[in-house]
Amino acid sequence: MKALGIKIKELQKKKGISTYDLSYESVISRNQINSIEKGNINTSICTLKSLADAMGLKVKDLIDF
Repeated sequence: MKALGIKIKELQKKKGISTYDLSYESVISRNQINSIEKGNINTSICTLKSLADAMGLKVKDLIDF
């Protein structure tokens, strides 16, 4: 879970997307995104799909670590 969180945060920074904007575009709360990035929670494929779509990526880009 930590590796996934690190990858998401890395891609978010690479794309220049703030957590606020990612939250808005993915319709996922900032608290949930922060918890995912810290590896504190296990997330669903639907959440990963929303995050990937918001960053203009594919789910495989998030889990390729």
